[in-house]
Amino acid sequence: MAMMNWKQLTTNKRYGLEEKYDTVKEDRTQFQRDFDRLIFSAPFRRMQNKTQVFPLPGSVFVHNRLTHSLEVSSVGRSLGLDCGHEIIKRHENLGEDFAVSLGAIVSAACLAHDMGNPPFGHAGERAIASFFSESESGRKLRDYRDPKTGEQLSSAQWNDITRFDGNANAFRILTHQFNGRRRGGFVMTYPTLASIIKYPFSSSLATKQKFGFFESERDAFVKIADELGLICIENHDGLVKYSRHPLAYLVEAADDICYEIMDIEDAYKLRLLTFEETRDLLLGYFDECEREHIKKAYPYVTDKNEKIVYYRSRAINLLEHECVNVFIENEEAILSGTFKGSLIDNIKPHIAQAYKHSSQVAVEKIYRSRDVLDIELAGYHIIYTLLELVLHATLTPDNAYSKLLLSRISSQYQLNATTLYEKVMAVIDFISGMTDVFSLDLYRKINGSQLPTV
Repeated sequence: MAMMNWKQLTTNKRYGLEEKYDTVKEDRTQFQRDFDRLIFSAPFRRMQNKTQVFPLPGSVFVHNRLTHSLEVSSVGRSLGLDCGHEIIKRHENLGEDFAVSLGAIVSAACLAHDMGNPPFGHAGERAIASFFSESESGRKLRDYRDPKTGEQLSSAQWNDITRFDGNANAFRILTHQFNGRRRGGFVMTYPTLASIIKYPFSSSLATKQKFGFFESERDAFVKIADELGLICIENHDGLVKYSRHPLAYLVEAADDICYEIMDIEDAYKLRLLTFEETRDLLLGYFDECEREHIKKAYPYVTDKNEKIVYYRSRAINLLEHECVNVFIENEEAILSGTFKGSLIDNIKPHIAQAYKHSSQVAVEKIYRSRDVLDIELAGYHIIYTLLELVLHATLTPDNAYSKLLLSRISSQYQLNATTLYEKVMAVIDFISGMTDVFSLDLYRKINGSQLPTV
């Protein structure tokens, strides 16, 4: 049975800077450099104006993509450190700094995991995909031929855009050489890049609109996967599938823990859930004895908001420890690529039941709430409109209106690329990189409903 090994999985080689692999000074670890590079980047900063679930904050501050990513990163670091300490006990040759490296890799990957998400949350992902598969303007692209070259989109390229996924887009942002930028994109370490990929296969193998990389980044992913020793499951006729990098399970777990628990807390702040409902959901993860103990802790704390914060922290801590246990118990299966499901899927039954119940409540009272649906409806219309206008301008660049619109777009997006696929991907790059606020502002201006003021 093929097995991945930890030393190869945690190489500090950088994508796009491979020739300097042996000459890098270690004043900070390379994985800490990944974290710092991400947190100071513009795409990361823009996430503060991208919807997580609820509309961007008014009088009550709820999570956006940036605050969510910071919290996921914090939980991810704990998961990586705790797993690292346990792994060292089994593999003494790994060295004392192994646990720190795992914590840094997972933390950095968590920081970047949502960078590819478009404006308006998951509705934005669905809007981009459905524009090409359902709208009249988008469907026309399937049979479109470039008037100069006669080129058409291949089946695999068509799958990329009709199954658009934020996870694949994050990998593209981090590795793609945008116009005028350096080779290798963010020049991240191989392990950090691989740990972001929850679905290590191409769009042609996707189910439920989930995959790990676009055709444009297929070679980059294969290069990284082979260097790390990920197990190749399928690679023929353009179909590429690998086993996950083991740390991708920890990134996924950190995300699962945070969005489930923090969405509940946000719902309480917005009064979609009562104090009693929120308390019971968060304490539902514990047995009756522990539940009563938690309720009686800190009797001097009478503020309900502070109580919810304490219950939330206990729930996150419990889930974190459970996921570490599952990872360590299944280390061999994970390294052999045979582990099934997520870490959350394999936690203790009574805790899993509480998580499932929280998910059901979230669907009923949060994700189907009026405010959430309204932001999704608005997002669809804005993204559809912008995609239609920018795509048409890109394909007809000599038209008077097209020239005006294209002059409004940063030159880093290669809208004048040599191939049809690269042009379409550049349009998606531009739209998906927008914040909610910017996309709304541009929509209003190009529709003439809002004129700029001086």
